[in-house]
Amino acid sequence: MDNSMQNMLEMYLYETNTMVEQLDEILLNAENAGNFSTDDINEIFRIMHTIKGSSAMMQFTPLSNLSHQVENLFYYMREHGGHQDIGHNLFNVLFRASDFFKAQVAHIENNEPLSDNIDDLATDIQNILTGFQEDENRDHMASVSAGGESVSGQTSQANADRSGVRIYFDEGCGMENLRSFMILTAVQESCRISSYEPADVEKDPSTAAMIIENGFTLYFDTQTDLHTAISIVETSLNVRTYEILEAAAHEAQGANVSVKTDSHEEEPVDRQVNPPTKNELAEAQAMPAHPAREDAPKSAAVASTLSPGKQNMISVNLSKLDKLMDIVGEIVITESMVTSSPDIKGFKLDNFTKSARQLRKLTDDLQDTVMSIRMVPVSGVFQKMNRIVRDMSQALGKPAKLVVIGADTEVDKTIVDSIADPIMHMVRNAMDHGIEESAEKRIEAGKDPQGTITLSAHHTGSEVIITIQDDGRGINAQKILEKAKNNNLLTKPESEYSQKEILQLLLLPGFSTNEVVTEFSGRGVGMDVVKKNIEKVGGVVSIATEVGKGTITTLNIPLTLAIVEGMEIAVGKSIFTVPLHNIRSSFNVTQQDIIYDSAGGEMIRRMDSFFPVVRLHEFFNIPTEATAVEDGIMIWIEAGDKSYCLFVDRLIGEQQVVVKPLPNYLYAFNIKNLGIAGCTILGDGNISIILDVPSLYEAAVSTV
Repeated sequence: MDNSMQNMLEMYLYETNTMVEQLDEILLNAENAGNFSTDDINEIFRIMHTIKGSSAMMQFTPLSNLSHQVENLFYYMREHGGHQDIGHNLFNVLFRASDFFKAQVAHIENNEPLSDNIDDLATDIQNILTGFQEDENRDHMASVSAGGESVSGQTSQANADRSGVRIYFDEGCGMENLRSFMILTAVQESCRISSYEPADVEKDPSTAAMIIENGFTLYFDTQTDLHTAISIVETSLNVRTYEILEAAAHEAQGANVSVKTDSHEEEPVDRQVNPPTKNELAEAQAMPAHPAREDAPKSAAVASTLSPGKQNMISVNLSKLDKLMDIVGEIVITESMVTSSPDIKGFKLDNFTKSARQLRKLTDDLQDTVMSIRMVPVSGVFQKMNRIVRDMSQALGKPAKLVVIGADTEVDKTIVDSIADPIMHMVRNAMDHGIEESAEKRIEAGKDPQGTITLSAHHTGSEVIITIQDDGRGINAQKILEKAKNNNLLTKPESEYSQKEILQLLLLPGFSTNEVVTEFSGRGVGMDVVKKNIEKVGGVVSIATEVGKGTITTLNIPLTLAIVEGMEIAVGKSIFTVPLHNIRSSFNVTQQDIIYDSAGGEMIRRMDSFFPVVRLHEFFNIPTEATAVEDGIMIWIEAGDKSYCLFVDRLIGEQQVVVKPLPNYLYAFNIKNLGIAGCTILGDGNISIILDVPSLYEAAVSTV
């Protein structure tokens, strides 16, 4: 596949995925409302119209055919003012169509063959359409399905009474019939076409030769529609020239077939058309284009869509942003190397220091800008959960709704992709395990018959906190403990487990409380996947519950993975980096401030609470002279529900660091669970280990 076709495919996949997600959202809202609004019908028609045309151009026939069927249905609904007696069957069929689109797009992305089996879906859609049409005959139904009444069946004599535009494509561009069809669908979105020649360009490849010879002609009943169509043709790809055909009614006045570009031209004119740039094309395709009615103002809408001065959005491949982020990371490291070079230590270089400060400011601004480019709202992930709640509610017979809070919260694109599966697992668990089996049981418990799952997100410093909460029956901790005991998952006597520790057992691999395997759970997978995926992006999972009230799962996730603010600390001759957002304070202590727990572990009191002490030199077995607490410094650390004090030799200072992954072979030694998150290169060229605060605490406690 050449580069141009690859770019077209990427644009097609991006746009189709976006439109199918939009379709799901419209269907969910309409189902909750019990009917489609006029805007819903117009928007779904536009989505299907666009998918049909772009899929036909890319020769993805199954997607083109099915979208054509759905388009027919919504064309009828649009022209006949919708229907008040819409039932769940229509929504179920449309959701099945949405699932088919998603599955086929996934096949395209994975370079797998497409499925041609749309017969059942097409039949169901046609049956619904037939039920809507009442006494209309087949000929009228066929004309409606074509997207206009007898659009392609006009005779040449009838066309003589209409104005038109004849289009010629670039020589050798190929697929002239499909290019004509793309222009046809684009024009139909904004104005009404009376007919076109040659007919059946969508399905008859032989019309390509006719178009090469005679051009592709669109006819219109009004001058307004003609002018609107011309503005669309002028921005279409691979159009070499076009000519305007005036209606026969004007010939008596000497108009003939002509258009004037200035006051001196009297002859028919062919206009050379410059194709739009990729940015202009992306903008035109990205902007919504509701199907226009004949009495609606069209030219203004088209002008605003195609105006060359309003380009403010572009689509960029994520790999390019990754590369840009890598370069910015190297700039940050190099800037630190330059300003911290041992060659200039001890020199008083005022001008250099001033320039170095300016360089740091510019580097920070560059980093902030690049990171902001990668930030996307979590709404894309959150909205998909509506569909899961809807489908499971019907399948399990549990009335439930999803409430979304903070969907505009932004995190790094890579992190958004990583948290989609964990959130899906948690929402499924809330529906399957949390919400009561029936509305009757909820009423008996004094609750609303309809269960509620709340999905929320908000920022706290350099973290985003995502919670998945249900108002169901809660989790029985004793049952969890018994299950863990039967599966030999306990590492200490049952009596020593707190409720928080018992709930964390749910995150162990192979743990499931379902007695029966269903399509949603009971296979011993899910919660451990949640934990692993969240930990991969440096996050923490915690669970809280109250029997009879519900369960809440909290995900603490960093905003970005690439560059973090860190505190450099020294232990012996080694240097470590602690993420700054995990540090509450640092302070000096004396031996009198240290107390001991029943197991002999050191603890220290801060703000009326006692926190365990982790001596970093003991944990990593690092030789140091600062073994007495008076010789070092304590750092109060927090991460999620964990809080402790880290004893180190000294603080070096704050530093913006670029997170670098460790060599893959090191992960065979389970270093992630030993408190090591990665490494960074310091200004002097040395390497600093970045500490993983949550796993460091777990590892230190387990060794006591």
